Amino acid sequence: MAIQRNRTMALGWQVFPEFVVTQGEKSLTALEELKKFFECGRIYVNKRKDNHREHIYRFCVRSLSDFQEKVIPFFEANLLKTSKREEFERFVAIIELIAEGRHLTQEGLTQIARIVQTMNHKKPSRFLGSSETVRRTEHSAL
Repeated sequence: MAIQRNRTMALGWQVFPEFVVTQGEKSLTALEELKKFFECGRIYVNKRKDNHREHIYRFCVRSLSDFQEKVIPFFEANLLKTSKREEFERFVAIIELIAEGRHLTQEGLTQIARIVQTMNHKKPSRFLGSSETVRRTEHSAL
């Protein structure tokens, strides 16, 4: 899940929901099986030029309808038993906000950004730290 600057959007930011599974080249068939099972998504290669011995492949789903109709129902029926379960619940919350159109408002985008920065690697949100967002938040608080 990412929020990236996009000056063509009304708020100047765009939400990119993404479900990704990454594997090394020798496990590419596992990603092909996922693509076949979910009947959606694409597989991308990251050709590594560093000291690793194989390229990295990513099975990636980015379609809101595929999330709602395929990915989310599968994981709701087959609950994760690791820390990824909480990540999934946050992901679902974001997808619901997007489906409601909340990502098109400053408040909704801020809510999504706060959820995003608690996910995966817990990186600070570029959106929340931008001077534009800080200024809008201060202005709306007045």
